[in-house]
Amino acid sequence: MELIVTIIIGAVAGWLGSTIYKGGDLGIIGNIIVGIVGSFVGYWLLGKLGINLGTGWVGAILTGAIGAILILFVLNLIFKKR
Repeated sequence: MELIVTIIIGAVAGWLGSTIYKGGDLGIIGNIIVGIVGSFVGYWLLGKLGINLGTGWVGAILTGAIGAILILFVLNLIFKKR
């Protein structure tokens, strides 16, 4: 059950991140991957800054979206469309 929740939160966080950061459309699979990896990045970064967005689904989605935006920004820098 935890795997399904992780995939759902990753998909929503990746979608939200790609919606906020234009030019980051990777499709549903890409959104799930970026959202899951973004959650790890977001929790690490916000933890270092001493910021906590709360517990539960909303906090996890917001943290994942922040991490996803950062990942999409870096990916856009590396693989810049010409």
